[in-house]
Amino acid sequence: MTLEFEVHVDQNEYLPSGARTMDAVVSVTLTGDTLGQPGTDRGLARVIMIDTSGSMSGNKIAQAKLAVNAVVAALPDGVAFAIVAGTEIATMVYPSTPTLAEASSSTRNKARQAVGKLVAGGGTAIGTWLRLAEQLFATTTAPIRHAVLLTDGRNEHETTEQFYETVTSCEGKFTCDARGVGDGGWQARTLERIADTLHGSVRGLPDAAALVAEFKEITENLMGTAAVDVTLRLWTPAHARLRFLKQVFPRIVDLTDRGIVISPRVREYPTGHWSAETRDFHLSIEVDTGEVGEGLVAARVSMSVGDQQSAEHRVRAFWTDDPVLSTRISPQVAHFTGQQRMADLVREGVDAHQAGDLPLASDRLGRAIDLAKEHGNTETAAHLARLVEDDGTGTHRVRDRMADVLKEMAHIESKRTTRVRSAEE
Repeated sequence: MTLEFEVHVDQNEYLPSGARTMDAVVSVTLTGDTLGQPGTDRGLARVIMIDTSGSMSGNKIAQAKLAVNAVVAALPDGVAFAIVAGTEIATMVYPSTPTLAEASSSTRNKARQAVGKLVAGGGTAIGTWLRLAEQLFATTTAPIRHAVLLTDGRNEHETTEQFYETVTSCEGKFTCDARGVGDGGWQARTLERIADTLHGSVRGLPDAAALVAEFKEITENLMGTAAVDVTLRLWTPAHARLRFLKQVFPRIVDLTDRGIVISPRVREYPTGHWSAETRDFHLSIEVDTGEVGEGLVAARVSMSVGDQQSAEHRVRAFWTDDPVLSTRISPQVAHFTGQQRMADLVREGVDAHQAGDLPLASDRLGRAIDLAKEHGNTETAAHLARLVEDDGTGTHRVRDRMADVLKEMAHIESKRTTRVRSAEE
């Protein structure tokens, strides 16, 4: 397989006299001659974690069983897999002992029979589910180790610190997509912690009937995996410091504190598995100020997977006394800065509503809607519109009553971003 990372740096290289901050958006596209061929055997192991707590009773557990069975039916022969039931403890559904089964017509049938016997009852301690998944993945050498976690409830029966510690211990051992189902109970911040740390996706599904299609989509995306454990390598000179590094497309994820030290000037930032796709990263560097006419390389960026590494691309800084040059705006940097601000406004607005400060909530959520529309993020704008009322003159007023699920969805949807449209689109 031949893989190639196409890297492009978008920035305004010119700084006014005395300025020290250089921002750039690094766009990375993975291409290759065998990308995106579903079913290609790339060494896969899967663990499905399904919430079977008492709140899942009724339609949610029924739809969850259908979704799990859809995943099982799509497992190619030879794939290692297991199904875990989650309550305040983690229990093996299939196989019955803590090990991975090998997919075949026989094991797929036995797994569906075991799933059919699941009943809802008990509490929720998500960390225990993740620890069992970690234990299961430790038994395989498959390079692609993927989990999907489904819950409808608030994480209880363990402290936040215990939960965070567990999630952190799983980093680098497997990836995990997290889904919240139902119209109340699950918390966006819990699911985001899992997905962001374990390089997965996150979504809320108020209607359990959407689970089957959602799990099929997760499987299709997984089968397109082409590059495993991809890292962004960042070199900074002695006179520069990293302010932040964030993935800003397709979803905002802060990577700043997750760098692995390779040498005093080089760090590698894990980005998980890639298919044929494009991601954008916002890099912000603080440099020692220079004299007008001087310039420097503020950072060098490359991508690596296994023993393959892309060419390095430079982020530069030049000081000028020409305001025409220094006031130019990078479209990419402006676009993603606006969408990051939108996510901040949503968080502030929801928190204000929670605290009973409705005027502040109206201001923040109204401004977030305006930013979403400005940046072409129609899906997020549509979701946020469910939280506020427009009096017809463009003035937003937050609804007095706001369903909890809409607040949780707002946190997630506000971090899903759009890219800048090219002139040809």
